[in-house]
Amino acid sequence: MNQTPASGSELNDQLNTEVAHSARLWNYLLGGKDNFAADREAAEYALALMPELVQSARANREFLGRAVRYLAGEAGIRQFLDIGTGLPTANNTHEVAQEAAPSSRIVYVDNDPMVLVHARALLTSTPEGATDYIDADANDVERILQDAAKTLDFTEPVAIMLLGIVNFIVDDAAARAVVRRLVEAVPPGSYLVISHPTTEVNGPAVEQSMRQWNESGAAPITARTRTEIADFFDGLELLDPGVVTCSAWRPDPLHPGITDKVSEFAGVGRKPA
Repeated sequence: MNQTPASGSELNDQLNTEVAHSARLWNYLLGGKDNFAADREAAEYALALMPELVQSARANREFLGRAVRYLAGEAGIRQFLDIGTGLPTANNTHEVAQEAAPSSRIVYVDNDPMVLVHARALLTSTPEGATDYIDADANDVERILQDAAKTLDFTEPVAIMLLGIVNFIVDDAAARAVVRRLVEAVPPGSYLVISHPTTEVNGPAVEQSMRQWNESGAAPITARTRTEIADFFDGLELLDPGVVTCSAWRPDPLHPGITDKVSEFAGVGRKPA
């Protein structure tokens, strides 16, 4: 890691524990302990409206594992740019990738101070590979690319991981511009991986829980349709089965995990030559 750990006082200065944060809420849904009362309250309110939210969180995590195993295995990808990392939990991108290919290099990007501290402590690497962490906002693409180039070689294929992050860029044109710039920066043979909430599954509950979240003072969020999510893959070769509920993206018959439809769509696309 290139980052220097923050002191406890520095962390306290940066944290706003009175407002829910998506990374900490997701941590709570996944059974973690790195969250505060505001995060738990927001999560419980959302769960009252939408009990399947825990399944969505777990299905999204399972999708990450399947996608990274495919990319590091069959697709031969050795570089991953994971933007919107969230708090470390089991089967993080570097763990899955380096288990399949120990020489894999991973750069994580997030802007939550708790994520930063835990990333420094937990996101280790195999001797053959490398991991790094960038403290940056997803909208700051040029800075992300510049800092990521210290660890990743952008003349070789890169998997861009955008799981549960594009939904925080609520303006459609801005969201497309961010994704397009990231894809432009990587060579042919690279991949784009996206998961994104939708109202096409459990729509009324998703809309109400998102409305409550957006009124709470937390970073605003939006849902998008399957078609709108597929638009992010414009110009890419969208892998089968396309944009689907993330529990249905290439499920492992030996370890099926969550099989119900959840309100998170996902897809993987390849940049053609």
